[in-house]
Amino acid sequence: MSAASHPWWLPGAALLGSLLARLLALTWRVEVADAPGYTRALAAGERFIYALWHSGLLPLALHRRDEGIAVLVSRHHDGELVARLIERLGYVTARGSSTRGGDAGVRELLAWAERGRHLAFTPDGPRGPAEVAKVGAVYVAERTGMRVVPMALGVRSAWVFRSWDRFRVPRPFARVVVSHGEPVTLQSGDEPLRRLQAALTDHTNAIRKRAGETP
Repeated sequence: MSAASHPWWLPGAALLGSLLARLLALTWRVEVADAPGYTRALAAGERFIYALWHSGLLPLALHRRDEGIAVLVSRHHDGELVARLIERLGYVTARGSSTRGGDAGVRELLAWAERGRHLAFTPDGPRGPAEVAKVGAVYVAERTGMRVVPMALGVRSAWVFRSWDRFRVPRPFARVVVSHGEPVTLQSGDEPLRRLQAALTDHTNAIRKRAGETP
């Protein structure tokens, strides 16, 4: 889709959506529960690939807003709105996915990594299955040598969408637990996809339990 064919309302919708999201985030009672190894490595200047399940994308993106993290955004039909929205939240984007334009998107991410940016992936996006990791983050980790940090969200009071990912938006004044887990090195020949899946699953379950979520 060319720039000329984008709907006229797209820029305004992205601006309004980003403002509403920022206002909502100001009402949350956020608890940060980061792993010590991550905190030390970040303070030492290490750059990471952040991996998070698609269901927690909005609150976790708001937590790390305005840091210039590079994010892979799908080229599917609503990708342009998502890209403009997260750019309004202070991210930079690479356009592509595992199903359409993936190679171009990965090349853009690798270029951002060379410029010293953190990267971010939703390994189960853009269309699922929910909380099942795909290979994109593993490939980029192997190409860049960057370690992967699992990010997790825990919240009891949230709007849960009837979508493939059970997308969650914490309600106003909700207690929100966000966490960066211990960095994981993903290497060829060491079952890297299984390691990524286990790291994300275990960390997410622990943070959801900490927040008092019910299964």
